Amino acid sequence: MISNFRLRILFSLFIIGMLPLFPEHTLYTINKILHESEKNVLFSKNNIDTIMTTRLYFLLFALLIFAGCNDPVPITFSVECKEPIAEGQHVYLTGNQEILGAWNPSKTKLELQADGKWTKELSFPQGTALEFKFTKGTWMNEAVDANGIVPSNHQHKVTKKETIHFQIEEWKDNKHTTTGKITGNVNYHKDITPKGLQTRNVIVWLPPSYDTSSTKRYPVLYAHDAQNIFDPTTSYLGHDWQIDEVADSLSKAGTVEEFIVVGIENTGDRSAEYAPGEKGELYMDFLCYQLKPYIDSLYNTKSDRANTMTMGSSMGGLISFMLIWERGTIFSKAACLSPAFKFRDIDFTRTVNQYRGPKKDFQVYIDNGTLGLEQQLQPGIDLMLDILPRKGYSREWFLDDGAEHNEMAWANRVWRPIVFLFGK
Repeated sequence: MISNFRLRILFSLFIIGMLPLFPEHTLYTINKILHESEKNVLFSKNNIDTIMTTRLYFLLFALLIFAGCNDPVPITFSVECKEPIAEGQHVYLTGNQEILGAWNPSKTKLELQADGKWTKELSFPQGTALEFKFTKGTWMNEAVDANGIVPSNHQHKVTKKETIHFQIEEWKDNKHTTTGKITGNVNYHKDITPKGLQTRNVIVWLPPSYDTSSTKRYPVLYAHDAQNIFDPTTSYLGHDWQIDEVADSLSKAGTVEEFIVVGIENTGDRSAEYAPGEKGELYMDFLCYQLKPYIDSLYNTKSDRANTMTMGSSMGGLISFMLIWERGTIFSKAACLSPAFKFRDIDFTRTVNQYRGPKKDFQVYIDNGTLGLEQQLQPGIDLMLDILPRKGYSREWFLDDGAEHNEMAWANRVWRPIVFLFGK
């Protein structure tokens, strides 16, 4: 059993160790408790002044340590091309951070050095998980391996100042392997210019029976990132979502009703167009008030909101949800694959949670994987999955355990949202 004397000593040591954190009046209180006579004062006025000064130095030191821990960490990317690239071409770095271009393939240019290597020094907060790829300015000429296969994203966690080295074996435009081709009939509507946004192409996929019936009308799916959903030659990973094949197979099997797919290509402003803000509003207005009337005038569509759906992945998943939330008079259902509900400076979960208006009418499908960028998106997805039922909204959710954040993963499970949207 510890004696009262030892308890007194241990308590005193604890108090002394915590002195820099105590306010002045607390020190006087402690002094009164521990010592009954003034001749045994432990904390005299002079001692307390010293302690208060020590506390100030301690706090300043802690602030300096904290600030130092958050200093940006410089990382140098060094790239060596097995074969020199053509004169006038450049190597670009693109990835999951704004400073990496936010997956814009032509935003972050590397610098050619005298030894033939391409380098770029960028700084990131310590602990940042990087995912990135190399291109020559477009996804049509990104780096591939010696066999022409598009590799998975490079990954690196920022822990210290260092140079990371890469060797590029080949480029997609020189040696390219794809998987599959477009199934069915597609129409290309080129150079459509939305108000206030960049010009883009729109691709329309038609169901098997479209050309055999002049009176039948079809529901419509508006899908974002059209480069990645039909054609492996335009998909940035060399592997598309295979929506055309899946829709064709499911409709022929009688699992879903036939539907039209309108694919809207992204631009260099993808991140801004698929997020809350001015360009996001312009993009949603473009779909609702410019593109949809145009499509309805050209094709045999069911134009009511009950037959107008949207689907996308990552930021495309976010804008899909925004369309049913903020343009609910036009869109009734959305499929959000690996959605970026809460990511960096974006937090649409707060918008939904703070909403106090009349209940909205929509149906939503949400899914996500568990690896790489999927881990960073998981907290926001969890929040949305929790908020929606508390607000009285139903949602369907699927967790694709072991799946990454890429076209191959979305292609593997795209049948799920298609059945959700168009199942009989």
